[in-house]
Amino acid sequence: MKRSIGLLSLTFVAISGILGSGWLFAPLLAAQAAGPSAMIAWVIGGFAMLLLAATFAEIATILPVAGGIGRVPHFSHGSVVSMTMGWTAWIGYNTTATIEVEAVLRYSKSLAPWLYTPDNQLSASGLGVACLLLFVFTVLNAFGVKFFARINTALTWVKILVPALLAAVILTSEFRYANFSDYGGFAPEGIKGILSAISTGGVIFALIGFRHVIDMAGEARNPKVNIPLALVLSLVVCLLIYGGLQLAFLGALDHAQLEKGWHSLHFAGELGPMASLATAVGALWIVSILDTSARISSFASGLVSVGSNARLGLAMAQNGLFPKFMETLSERGVPLFALLVNFVVAAIFFIALPFREVLSLNTSSIVLSFVVGPIAVLAFRRLLPNTPRAFVLPAAPVTGCLAFVVASLIIYWSGWDTMIHLGICLAIGFALLLIRSTQGGFDSLDWREASWLAPYLVGLVTLSYLGSFGGGAGLIPVGPDILAVGLLSTCVYVLAIRLSLHKDKFALYLAEEELEEIGEYDSAEDAPVESTDFKI
Repeated sequence: MKRSIGLLSLTFVAISGILGSGWLFAPLLAAQAAGPSAMIAWVIGGFAMLLLAATFAEIATILPVAGGIGRVPHFSHGSVVSMTMGWTAWIGYNTTATIEVEAVLRYSKSLAPWLYTPDNQLSASGLGVACLLLFVFTVLNAFGVKFFARINTALTWVKILVPALLAAVILTSEFRYANFSDYGGFAPEGIKGILSAISTGGVIFALIGFRHVIDMAGEARNPKVNIPLALVLSLVVCLLIYGGLQLAFLGALDHAQLEKGWHSLHFAGELGPMASLATAVGALWIVSILDTSARISSFASGLVSVGSNARLGLAMAQNGLFPKFMETLSERGVPLFALLVNFVVAAIFFIALPFREVLSLNTSSIVLSFVVGPIAVLAFRRLLPNTPRAFVLPAAPVTGCLAFVVASLIIYWSGWDTMIHLGICLAIGFALLLIRSTQGGFDSLDWREASWLAPYLVGLVTLSYLGSFGGGAGLIPVGPDILAVGLLSTCVYVLAIRLSLHKDKFALYLAEEELEEIGEYDSAEDAPVESTDFKI
């Protein structure tokens, strides 16, 4: 591997993941769920993502490894936790590639109607084009991270400028202040609507793309400085863009569109509500470029997702869940076999799963993998108390606990229906884990360090069933359910910190990482783990 990604490229990797296929539709989805209070949903969602990003920012300054989402837990809580979190993230990443390819084809439907059947499903030819596009993403990533970063940076400039320009045009053309007080008031669905907008209304799905910085950490230049900066800059830039789009959307709607209520909002056309509103205010010139911009946004997000997932596949092979051949790097320092395996899996998702199932798996599976960040920060404070950190999480015990609670709430708010899909995903991963245990021995896995997962997952599933989100039984009303999730998360957080790796096992895993890096990196200076950096 080579450390070829600078601050701008690293930041644009995250921005490309955040400003994906959803930016043309996210304002509508959030408004349908929460009305004008969707603005609050973006603030809460942004704060939640900044909290989670901050926990990984400290970790990445001391352990900037490739596939960090799946690899970091291996050093804090051992093999079982890293395999579980890496597996769910890997499934989520593969669904992201599928979603972005679907978006490219959806935006191209007017140019190639043969891509879809009359009932709006991908045709056989459409499936072929989808698999071909996935293969294009794979080939572009195979040319190396420097080539990939240059392409992404060029595409991301378009992704930033077009939505920012669109928001500015609509805001300066038409704005109805009455929309924020009429039609049910500022929060027509109350707190439940705001929370639904965060989880299922597109807010988290949009903002969670910052994760790609963590997975590309192994190839970032000066990671101790650039990774925290890239995480914060990408989230701030994208929050401003999404906030501007949401505000413009809320203020531009007219009485005819709102007379049946916010939940009944509907816009025809492949380019969605923002294009319709731009047309309504007479900005036809910007509508003409949205079609191309939408395809570019989805293409770039798919490109980043495929590249990031290759690093995660590499990490999962290092963790022991995936075959060892997926660790193999090409002459350009790319995990080529991981790229090819991911291509096959994403193609199977297209063929075997309905698109709704793919969407259901995406957000919840990825967010579950993020809960390890807050507990790993405290674990590394104990395991590496004297190691210098370029970024230090303020009030780490309290901030980490808050981040863990927030991640748990996001999973809970995704609803019972989504929890069922996540449960199936975890069951398959657990079966693979048992197969892995037959090879190296059941006792070779770190079960003690993973014992907090059982009460955590059982508790979340139970509360999700009893709650009122996404098909739940509605036995626990909004308010008490948040307190219950918060109490469960706090107790598990304390338990998980106590169950982190012992120092001798941590030192063993660190030594194994150093040996692996001898073959991965061109020079010792590029390796993320250097024994002289650590004072255990």
